Amino acid sequence: MSRPGMRWYVRGAAVGAVALLLAGCGGGDGGGGDGGGGDDASKALGKAELLSVLPDAKALPGWRTVAEPEAQKPVAEYPPPVCQVPDKKKRQATCGEITFWGVSSFVRKPDVTSLNFWTLAYKDEKTAGAAYDALNAYYGGDRVGVGAKPVGIGEPGAEREANRAGTGTMGGPATITQLRVGTLVLGISTGTQGKSAVPDAEVKALAAMVADRAQQAQDGEKPSAAVTGR
Repeated sequence: MSRPGMRWYVRGAAVGAVALLLAGCGGGDGGGGDGGGGDDASKALGKAELLSVLPDAKALPGWRTVAEPEAQKPVAEYPPPVCQVPDKKKRQATCGEITFWGVSSFVRKPDVTSLNFWTLAYKDEKTAGAAYDALNAYYGGDRVGVGAKPVGIGEPGAEREANRAGTGTMGGPATITQLRVGTLVLGISTGTQGKSAVPDAEVKALAAMVADRAQQAQDGEKPSAAVTGR
């Protein structure tokens, strides 16, 4: 998967922290496929494969781990806290169809900037696409904060949206990015107690990196995409 322009990542060489940040905002292994909406069906991922998609400290130099990557099978009575759907009719179809889900969380000093990832796996692209639409009704727009504005992140995955607000739950600028890559819906959030937002280029790089990791997993590869600079 190649994209024009500057690349901040390279291919090759939890739950509480994520839920807390989002709450205040304004198994076996499966089976590759094309996560960008091509002609080939994308692969449904198992628990271990989904876990491998989540970035760890090695993929994020400069960030300190708060919550190690964790993946699990959802419990029917308790949908993943990151599965937020305002439409009651769509909630069961979205949160009830998750096969596995996972999160990881990081922080960067000196302004205590947080970085959180979440992943939701589905049985096929059609289900994931419908879930993306329902979830984006919640996470999109100004959910990250009043007066949120779109952030340009290029074209990672099959569907994507990113928004930034000047004031998020931590008091400073915050962003929420959501992507769909094949059978996966992925989310990234950042927040800070400082005044400086995570730059557009870095938001773009994080989205590209996690989209590549998702694509690598669906291609049957061990995800290796990593951020390489700020």
